Amino acid sequence: MKIGYARVSTVDQDAGLQAQLRDLEAAGCEKIFAEKISGTTTKRPELLEALAYLRAGDVLVVTKPDRLARSTADLLGYVQSVQDRGCGLIVLSMNGTTLDTTSPTSKLMLTMLAAVAEFERDLMLERQREGIAKAKAEGRPMGRPRTVLSKAQTIRKMRQKGLSATAIAKQLGIARSGVYRALGGQDEG
Repeated sequence: MKIGYARVSTVDQDAGLQAQLRDLEAAGCEKIFAEKISGTTTKRPELLEALAYLRAGDVLVVTKPDRLARSTADLLGYVQSVQDRGCGLIVLSMNGTTLDTTSPTSKLMLTMLAAVAEFERDLMLERQREGIAKAKAEGRPMGRPRTVLSKAQTIRKMRQKGLSATAIAKQLGIARSGVYRALGGQDEG
């Protein structure tokens, strides 16, 4: 029996999840487990359920190796776990090639591809850290801009003209509490 597993990292990746489900059904999966959860977490209930569902002779099917694991070590651990149960693992989306871990050549290819994917992710994270460090060194603000506080001067001028906090909030399209915050907690009085 073919057992499918699909995963996306965030709830706004519905199209990606639907594409995986479609591919798994097309591959002949009779039972599919799917979840919306980060691959970096070790607690993925649907994956654990899919692994527990496997019986000797079954095959776990995923669309890409990164849907199953984030590192080469993780991937090889899952491959070993599946094989220990007398099952196989099939990865569908490998540039038109299907990798089936029941063959030594495919297992080697999967290991190499997982190592390359892990390497690419590490490089991306390194570039991200460098970019953040550079931005901090240049004094650029980090994170989401503080819209209300950036309008503090405008808010104070509007208040001096006699506008109420409610009127200011309505005019600027912000919350009234933000107006009070920008005014430093002054009463509406």
